[in-house]
Amino acid sequence: MTTPHCPPPRPIQEAAEPAPDPTSLLAILHSVDGGVAADGQPWPERHPLRSRQIALCDADCALAGQRVVQQLLLAAERARQNGDPDQYVGDRVMEGLAMAALALNSFIQERVRPQ
Repeated sequence: MTTPHCPPPRPIQEAAEPAPDPTSLLAILHSVDGGVAADGQPWPERHPLRSRQIALCDADCALAGQRVVQQLLLAAERARQNGDPDQYVGDRVMEGLAMAALALNSFIQERVRPQ
């Protein structure tokens, strides 16, 4: 008895999606994250107290939030300058992002400053 000839299964190729506009807010936001780096230097305090450790943890969380706010702000500004008018988030959102960055910055400064 012979086995029937069946081609091996192949994935179905769907129609290729058009490349996203490189000047859109989301495309810019994804590209902003590519160039971020840290200096890699250790914290200068050797043995911080428990309250200092908690303050540094708070500052670390706030820095993560500030990074996101700054990335959004930068991407929104680039979209305003280079993108279509419908990609711009508006003046009120830009002002809110700037105010959030300032508030996070003052919180971080308060927590990082040695007591």
